[in-house]
Amino acid sequence: MAEEINFAGESAHWCLNANKGYYRFLVLFFNCLLTFGSYFCFDMPSVLQDSFTGTYGINCTTNSHNVTKCEEHLGMTETEYNLLYTVYAWMNALVVIGSGIFIDKVGQRVGAVFFSALCVVGSAIFASGYFLKGRGSMLVLFLTGRLLFGAGNGSLTIAQNRISAYWFEGKELAFAFGATLSFSRLGSILNFFLTKDFSQTYGLKWTLWGGVFLCILGFGGALVLYVLDKNGMEQIAQQREPGAKKSRKMKVGDIRHLSLQFVLLAVTTMSFYNTVFPFVADASQFIREKYHYSDDSEMPSYYAGSVYDVSLVATPILGIIVDYLGYRGLLAFVCAIFTIPVYLILAFTTWHPLYGTVLLGLTYSAAATSLWPSAPLVVNPGVLGTALGLMTSLQMIGIGVCSLVVGAILDKLKTNDHKWEYVMIFLLANAVLCVISALFLNIVDWRRSGILNKTRKRNSQKMKKLTDSREALVGDAAEGDGDSIN
Repeated sequence: MAEEINFAGESAHWCLNANKGYYRFLVLFFNCLLTFGSYFCFDMPSVLQDSFTGTYGINCTTNSHNVTKCEEHLGMTETEYNLLYTVYAWMNALVVIGSGIFIDKVGQRVGAVFFSALCVVGSAIFASGYFLKGRGSMLVLFLTGRLLFGAGNGSLTIAQNRISAYWFEGKELAFAFGATLSFSRLGSILNFFLTKDFSQTYGLKWTLWGGVFLCILGFGGALVLYVLDKNGMEQIAQQREPGAKKSRKMKVGDIRHLSLQFVLLAVTTMSFYNTVFPFVADASQFIREKYHYSDDSEMPSYYAGSVYDVSLVATPILGIIVDYLGYRGLLAFVCAIFTIPVYLILAFTTWHPLYGTVLLGLTYSAAATSLWPSAPLVVNPGVLGTALGLMTSLQMIGIGVCSLVVGAILDKLKTNDHKWEYVMIFLLANAVLCVISALFLNIVDWRRSGILNKTRKRNSQKMKKLTDSREALVGDAAEGDGDSIN
């Protein structure tokens, strides 16, 4: 197997030059493909919430055009439904720190292949749970699938971000992070637009297995990315100066040396995402109930998906702007401020839901292009995977807790007309926490290096330092790659 991979890499040498600009964008394309299918799968329960939680059985309705559509219901409670998101988040929280260390040790491309394969296995087990419908073991299989899927998808994102940081540092870093997120969210958007109709036409069983197929597509992208990343690193290693300084291997104890800037960055990221994902998970039902849409209406799913619609377009554009202007810390603070009106609008007004969801999509885009691309600026490249794992772990702990709280509120206040207001107030509290942590992040950054709010021009010296570290890492990766794989 190793010989076949090396042969592919050597063949690529004849036609692809890793030092040309097009090469890193080719890497970026397949890097984007990694999480397209997994993000589609992740949000499928949100669109199919009625199918998961409705009274057990098959319900058929005939619309005004005399077309009959049947929808299957699995009879889960609201708490059981939200548990699908909670176990996903908590499994992420448990494994991503170790996954980050694993990726730093064996390499980003090995991690991409391994964790994309885990996504395929997890999604397949989840889809298999359908065959146990009506039994208590159905939920067990659903949760097992989400556990494995969560372990794979969260860790896959770390490998994806590390690949972007390697190939785009000092260049279009925020754009690369934004592009991978946009492509991932394209999967989420297509899910919101297509899954409901597909389920009503072909049934819940084939809908769930369709998600598995998309995860297999991501696994194929990981295999191509493996060859491209290996070939590129080998070319760069060959052109490195013989006297270039080598960096030491990553050690677990290096975690102690992560800066206060990184800690505040991780807390800000967690508190922001606490306001987004728990909302999106229940947004379709919230819009349907508050704005009195019928059960067969697809508009609530479309409006809920607008959060991702906006981010699909806005994230790459904001990434280009951030790469040119800088001021990542300030942008993080501004997007936290503008998240507060989102939940005030949704909780206490009767304005059209798009006012809130579109604004949330904009703040989500701003956060994606300011928070995650800031990590490579405040940590050493040798421990970047570990640092991203810590950020993801903290983020998923927060999302898991918030999903449980939201589910508990909805179950406890099931007959209360104001239940959704309590949910929005809870999410609003997380937005306020995000504002506070983002404020402290900017204060600490200003009193130290000020790296997060430097422009691209003033940041060139820092980028040169990171590039030197990158070149040192290439030598270690190229020399130790065969041992790591074997």
